[in-house]
Amino acid sequence: MQNKNKTVIRSMDLLHLFLTHTKLSMNDMIRLSGIPKSSVHRMIGSLSDMGLLHKDEEGLYSLGLLFLQFGNLVAERLDIRGVAAAEMRRLRDEIGEAVHLAVRDGDSSMYIEKLDTDHPVRLFTKMGRRAPLYAGASSRILLAFMPEGERDAYLDEVEPEAIGLGTIVSKPKLREALEEARAHGYAFSRSELENYTAELSAPIFDHTGKMVAGLSIAGPEVRFGEDGLAERIRLVKEAAHGVSLKLGYAGPPA
Repeated sequence: MQNKNKTVIRSMDLLHLFLTHTKLSMNDMIRLSGIPKSSVHRMIGSLSDMGLLHKDEEGLYSLGLLFLQFGNLVAERLDIRGVAAAEMRRLRDEIGEAVHLAVRDGDSSMYIEKLDTDHPVRLFTKMGRRAPLYAGASSRILLAFMPEGERDAYLDEVEPEAIGLGTIVSKPKLREALEEARAHGYAFSRSELENYTAELSAPIFDHTGKMVAGLSIAGPEVRFGEDGLAERIRLVKEAAHGVSLKLGYAGPPA
């Protein structure tokens, strides 16, 4: 406690109660926090005056709208590339393949960050590269977790064209692949954008539960055989979920 303000710490203890409770009475806060009634009364008054707590007509308290303002500012100012950097490095070092961070830009996906591997045989890509949402694991994971209405509108309008040997051009097969991606939390592609390459991608979600990016590994198709693929899937999903948690996501892994 040295050099720490006890009143501030106790006030935070009260606010932390609302992480698991939507509304609380003053007696609830006293009981749950173990803080003396007189102290709780003073702190509630100060927190309410500052807009950090709101008291309704029934005398129950909830978090104030000031948290919404701060929360939106934090979300707006988060640089997803910076947030994802540590997980991307860890994933690259564990798997030894190039790691990409992709976002949706209209009807395309776009790489906004990448980490190369020092493997002598590797896939060369660049930031800013675009691909249609129907082709490649990074694109398809973004399409799979788009809002249903937007996804259906896109699928109704798009006419998939072959880019690589493995590009999915059949709409029924594309819809099936999207359903599998949503069900299993990852997308996998072979020779869809470039022949003899493979990519494995998982979704990243923000604090609202909205999908905001895809994290992927990519490399020569020969290194993406059945042996070890399950472990790679686990590591990619784990890394994507790690980024989601840093963005404030509170839900389960995809």
